[in-house]
Amino acid sequence: MPYVIKRYSNRKLYDTQESRYVTLEEIEEMIRAGREISVVDATTGEDLTSVTLTQIILENERSRRASLPAAFLHQLIKHGEAWQDFLQKSMRSSLEGVVSSQRDMERFFREWSVRGGWGAMTPPGPEVRRDGGAEEADKLREELSVLRDRLRSLEERLQKRKTDAT
Repeated sequence: MPYVIKRYSNRKLYDTQESRYVTLEEIEEMIRAGREISVVDATTGEDLTSVTLTQIILENERSRRASLPAAFLHQLIKHGEAWQDFLQKSMRSSLEGVVSSQRDMERFFREWSVRGGWGAMTPPGPEVRRDGGAEEADKLREELSVLRDRLRSLEERLQKRKTDAT
């Protein structure tokens, strides 16, 4: 269930769960912390979530915390709603893919840790053998080490790209 923020005619944003006024920066922090936010007009009930999130992005642009390329912004304005619809669908699909991949990786790491004997918190599944599987465990540990190294390498490459883009 989304976290509801009401926006009043004086442009103030009110957090209904914590009964206090909040700023755009605080809403941004909530989103970064993983909360799903819904912003509604206090009088009409109109959904203002997209407008508010866009406002947060523009504030970040103004303070140079994020920088969208001017060519991208030109294309967005030039092609209007068709371009925006395409971007929304593409971004939604990409984000769903990232989330799905992340879930799959977590599941694989959990399974490998159980098979490697590190999963004390997760009970082993029926397919895990306990009768002298030391050789298999060593193989899994080595595979896990290689995957960790690859993941670390990918994270470094991603960080480098982020740094180069700014």
